[in-house]
Amino acid sequence: MRYAYPYDLTPQPEGGFTVTFPDVPEAVTQGEDEDEAAAMAEDALVTALSFYTDNAERLPRPSAARGRPVAYVPPLVAAKLALHDAMLAAGVSNVALARRLGTDEKTVRRLRDPLHQSRINQIDAALRALGKRMGIVIEAA
Repeated sequence: MRYAYPYDLTPQPEGGFTVTFPDVPEAVTQGEDEDEAAAMAEDALVTALSFYTDNAERLPRPSAARGRPVAYVPPLVAAKLALHDAMLAAGVSNVALARRLGTDEKTVRRLRDPLHQSRINQIDAALRALGKRMGIVIEAA
């Protein structure tokens, strides 16, 4: 799964740009220019997606870009979102995954939290406990 979401960049009459995500309506931000708006878009996206993980809700699927700019979540956040998706798909709770990993529920909760720093090897172990494997894809920018 790619966690890359297209966004709309709307010029404002008073200056600057507003960023909205059609697939993630909770993610709204702004910037003085297009570059700042793009940087702010990533932060707004990660924050909004964390609401879904906090509430154990399915993440919205990104639509096709169709010429719109795209915000990519950072690699660590993508791994956490993949773990969240895998747990929901398997119907595995934080407590059940903690048992499989020999740890406590708080640790699993942090592994799923996009706003918490975790070690990638811990997320990899959690994904493996769910029968998943993590890989990395490098693309041209």
